[in-house]
Amino acid sequence: MQNANVKPEASAEPIVYVIDDDIEMREALLDLFLITKKRASAFSCGSEFFQRADTTAPGCVVVDLRMPDGTGLDLQDRLTSIGSKLPVIFLTAFADVPTSVRAMKAGATDFITKPFSNKDLLEAVEHAIEVDCKRRNTAAEVERVRSLADTLTPRETEVMLAVVSGLMNKQVAYKLGISEMTVKLHRMSVMRKMQSRSLPDLVRKAEMLQRD
Repeated sequence: MQNANVKPEASAEPIVYVIDDDIEMREALLDLFLITKKRASAFSCGSEFFQRADTTAPGCVVVDLRMPDGTGLDLQDRLTSIGSKLPVIFLTAFADVPTSVRAMKAGATDFITKPFSNKDLLEAVEHAIEVDCKRRNTAAEVERVRSLADTLTPRETEVMLAVVSGLMNKQVAYKLGISEMTVKLHRMSVMRKMQSRSLPDLVRKAEMLQRD
C-alpha cells in the first residue's frame, strides 16, 4: 500500500486522492485504485490532504462528504480558494439533493451514494481524470496562444482584432486610418506570428484569448 503520509512526486501520471476518516473505507478504496493500476494516495482528513498532497498535480479527489474535521464541501471550497481545479467526487451515505446540487454547481464531477459498486466509482474516476486532462490541455493551449499574441506589436493586435471581427482589409484600413497595403502587411505578419494558416484558425485563437 502506498504511504499516505508521503507527498507524491510530481508526475504527468494522474493521481487519485482519497480522503476519508473511515480507515477501512480509506484502505479499501486505496487498494481498489492500486489494483486497477492507478496512482493513488489516501488521507484521513482534509487538513492532512492539504499539508501533504500536491494540489497542482493532474488527477482527481475522492472525498467523503461528512468527516469530523469538516465536510467534503469545505474541502472543495478550499481547493477553489487556492486556485486548484482538481475534479472532486463526493461519497455519501445520505441522499441529500440540496447538498449534491451545491456540490455539482461548485464543480464536482460526481456525487455517489453509499453503498456503491466498484464499477460505478471507477467509471466516475475515469470521467474525472478525463475532465482534468481536457482542462489542462486547454489551459496549455491558451498559454501557448497567449505567448504568441505577446509577440504582436500594438498595431498588429489592432489589425488582428479588426480582422477576426469580420472586417475586410479596406474596412480595417478605414477604421485604423492606415492604407490597405499596410493592413495587408500587418495581416501577413499577424498570421505568421500567431502560427495561423487560415482565418478560421486565427479567429479561434483570438476567441481563446478573449475567453481567458
